Amino acid sequence: MDDAGVDEGTAESANEVLAESTGEAAGKAKAAGRGIPKWKTDTLDRVKAGIRKFSRPLSDLVARDANEGDTRLIVTDLLCDVLGYDKYTDLTTEYQVRGEFADYGVRVDKQLVAFVEVKRVTTKLGTKHLRQVQSYALNEGVEWVVLTNAVQWQVYHITAKMPVLTELAFEVDLLSDTPLAEKTEKLFHLSHESLKHKQIDELWLAKRASSPESLAKVLRSEKVIAEIRKELWRQTGHKLESSEVVELLERTVLRPECLGGIA
Repeated sequence: MDDAGVDEGTAESANEVLAESTGEAAGKAKAAGRGIPKWKTDTLDRVKAGIRKFSRPLSDLVARDANEGDTRLIVTDLLCDVLGYDKYTDLTTEYQVRGEFADYGVRVDKQLVAFVEVKRVTTKLGTKHLRQVQSYALNEGVEWVVLTNAVQWQVYHITAKMPVLTELAFEVDLLSDTPLAEKTEKLFHLSHESLKHKQIDELWLAKRASSPESLAKVLRSEKVIAEIRKELWRQTGHKLESSEVVELLERTVLRPECLGGIA
């Protein structure tokens, strides 16, 4: 390659770096204009950089089918370096719950807030793993549980009522083709700062409010049914009983899976 080619390549690389740094600066300025606090933009930056940094080590871990112990080592690094937990004050390994041991107990301001269960990097996360860590959470009065194999992270919310509700809040695959910004936004909600500032709770409330089950419950409420009866009578001249309207909604409008969350 001649000198001109080198100069062009160098200039192109420099332009890419400049464009990225300019874009990030513009993003921060835009965030500040929207009133996003500095702690959040700083955390998002750290999480984004961490996902990039650990992409190669995670790929290597998968390639050599690392055992659970090695997987746990990199999970510790992710929890500390990327998600912002202090190894000595925020994390308890082998947290004992009634004679059994959770891989990690997670604290924020000295309060136990979550359990993390780690599986081998090539293990497909499943319901049997969830049941195991769910029991830990119920015994300790904890609302959040995390299943991970270092690459995939599944975050569940536990509602301690009868029957117990264990619902997926979000999941993220750090080696997927998902855009980096989307992976960053999701993983951010598992950070120390997110739990401290109740961001993960706000995410959960928003998801519950917009869920099909919540909409189904609203549609079946007394006030909505009464308004539907009035409008049907106005349009058709025929009065339906409330029970008939509910039955009609369930048979023609609401999908069966929407009715599962209705008490």
